[in-house]
Amino acid sequence: MENNMQTEESIDLGKLMQILYNHRNVVVAVISGCTALAFVYSLTLPKVYESTTLVQTRSAGKDIGGAAAMAAAMGINVGASSSVGSPLNYIELMKSRTVIEPVIDSLEWEDEKKKPDAKGFAKSSLKIENTKQTNLITVTATGKTPEEAQKISQGVVDNFLAMQTDMNKQTQSLLVKFLDERIKTAKEEAEEAASKLATYSKEHKIYAPDEQAQLAITQLNAYDKAISEVIVDGKSAQAEYDTATAKLGEQKAGSRTYHINDNSAVQTIRKSIVEKQVELVGYQEQFTDEHPKVKQAKSQLADLNKMLVNEVNAVVDSNAASINTAQMEILKNQAVAEAKMSAAKASEEAIKEKKAEKEAEMDKFPDDAMNYLLLKSDAEVKQKVYLSLVQECEQDKVQEAMESMDIQIIDPANLPDEDKPAGPRKKLITAIGFVIGCLISF
Repeated sequence: MENNMQTEESIDLGKLMQILYNHRNVVVAVISGCTALAFVYSLTLPKVYESTTLVQTRSAGKDIGGAAAMAAAMGINVGASSSVGSPLNYIELMKSRTVIEPVIDSLEWEDEKKKPDAKGFAKSSLKIENTKQTNLITVTATGKTPEEAQKISQGVVDNFLAMQTDMNKQTQSLLVKFLDERIKTAKEEAEEAASKLATYSKEHKIYAPDEQAQLAITQLNAYDKAISEVIVDGKSAQAEYDTATAKLGEQKAGSRTYHINDNSAVQTIRKSIVEKQVELVGYQEQFTDEHPKVKQAKSQLADLNKMLVNEVNAVVDSNAASINTAQMEILKNQAVAEAKMSAAKASEEAIKEKKAEKEAEMDKFPDDAMNYLLLKSDAEVKQKVYLSLVQECEQDKVQEAMESMDIQIIDPANLPDEDKPAGPRKKLITAIGFVIGCLISF
């Protein structure tokens, strides 16, 4: 049976080849005609030139919330997520109207009505690609002339750099503005606490506590330092939250929509952070910062904070999948800042409770000495908060002054050789014509 089928197939194939041979003149004519038409068509097509710019993405300095850059009034990211420096995010931003429209307006158009919009222009004249596993992006533009292709490719990169620089400066300026407000409040509180201490010291003739009081002050220093640090963390997180909120503007979406602090996983991590903060203070009361237990506790605390960031980002991702990437990043950082504020507040309260227990052990001190210690402790905490905020704000101002673009140009847009256009691809078009001729012949 199989032999008969093979025989029939070979006979049919033989017949086909015989038919082709008998009509060879027609076959040759059809194939030659299609090939010739394709070649002639390729000659009639206008020349197209390509110019490529190679850029490298990189970190843009301090990120709001400790993560990706939030240069995004047009939409880049803020804060504690790692996706801000994503090449894919940059590629989408390069196709935005803010970047593309100035390039379109700079070109000459015979008919203004045929001028494409940003989306259509990006699709027809731009090819923006990321080399996998690298932070390199190639911006390839096509144009009717070498100069036009170069102008488009360079224009896209230049406009994107300008947008990034402007957004980065706006973000840093907002953060500095909100920090300045908190510094002003912290300074007033520090001055008021120092004034109370000075007045009390003068009225009660207490200028230097005895040895026992000095020992108590030493023991309380660890608590004072920890309290000042979590207060600074809370105020910084509030500034980051306000910055993200300002970036969102009048958009209805906000991190509070997702009830971040009510999430059970976030609450569990926050509780662990508070417990680890209290444990760390206990070690710092007894040991120096170089002690293995102190180092280990600090490392574990850093890991917990990373877990908090990741969990918050996951919550936002699962509840806001429908919004655009840029807004998603701002929402993530706003949510992270909100969670950090909550964790800092809870840590502050827990450490103050432990400090109160320590102070209760000092009941044997005279009232005057005890009041002096409390006033001194309060003054030192508020002074540390004020100085830490000033230092952080100054760092942000320096960062703002040094702020540079998020991408670097590695290879500027090249000027294509006029004798070597990228299109039309005559050989390919002719080959397609030949294949079509063969199909028609069969």
